[in-house]
Amino acid sequence: MAPAGSFTLAASSEMLYRDLPVAERIRRIHEAGFAVEIWDWRGHDIDALEALHDEGVTFTSMTGYTTGTLGDADGADELLRTAAESIPVAKRIGAWGLNLHGTGLDDKGLPVKALAPGEVASEQMWATARHTLQRIADLGEREGVTFLLENLNLVVDHPGTPFARAEDTLALVSGIDSPSLKLNLDLYHAQIGEGNLIELCRAALPWIGEIQVADVPGRCEPGTGEINYSGVARALREMGYAGVVGLEAFASGDSDLALQRFREAFTVT
Repeated sequence: MAPAGSFTLAASSEMLYRDLPVAERIRRIHEAGFAVEIWDWRGHDIDALEALHDEGVTFTSMTGYTTGTLGDADGADELLRTAAESIPVAKRIGAWGLNLHGTGLDDKGLPVKALAPGEVASEQMWATARHTLQRIADLGEREGVTFLLENLNLVVDHPGTPFARAEDTLALVSGIDSPSLKLNLDLYHAQIGEGNLIELCRAALPWIGEIQVADVPGRCEPGTGEINYSGVARALREMGYAGVVGLEAFASGDSDLALQRFREAFTVT
């Protein structure tokens, strides 16, 4: 892992070194001194990931479900079922965090159960989502893992996703207020949808399990867009945040350089 000040830095093996096989991507990230994150475990050789973990690779988080939704009863049961299936995989590779969204996403990042343009989640959907997340938190507590609810953006990458805004995910997670259910606060998505990132981090701080970053526009590494990530990093340290910061970004060019820029942005002296 790469401590920077009080942070643990991780990077997505799905988005860097994309011309290499997955195992080699993971080795490159690890050898550069970072922890590693993966997405849907069904697309990976779990035996190979377990072997990499045994060699010393630290996996921080992975997608913690494969199908299902938060806001309707049938989808909720499916979400719980596939979340339970994901836990043994997480334990095999040592990943402590299991990531969730308001609904399943397809291979283009689009919601499998989308809201219509202009539609918002109903009161019944909110009530079902709260009940679903309580069940998820109870599952996490029983199994000794932490689920992370990630915010997304509706403008560029994930139109129609219910419970996508950071405002929504914060309301849901803080309402459950369980150590087994935290926020994956993605600042790339929040900048597109809401902005005011430092104050958002301050408001969400008690419930943050991980922070993910990429710059806007373009979803590349810090320093390629409009977000002052060095300022965000200083503010996070002043707030006392000491958790994972994950680079969930494409390399604007060279992946080695992207990791270097990420480290520099989140090294607070």
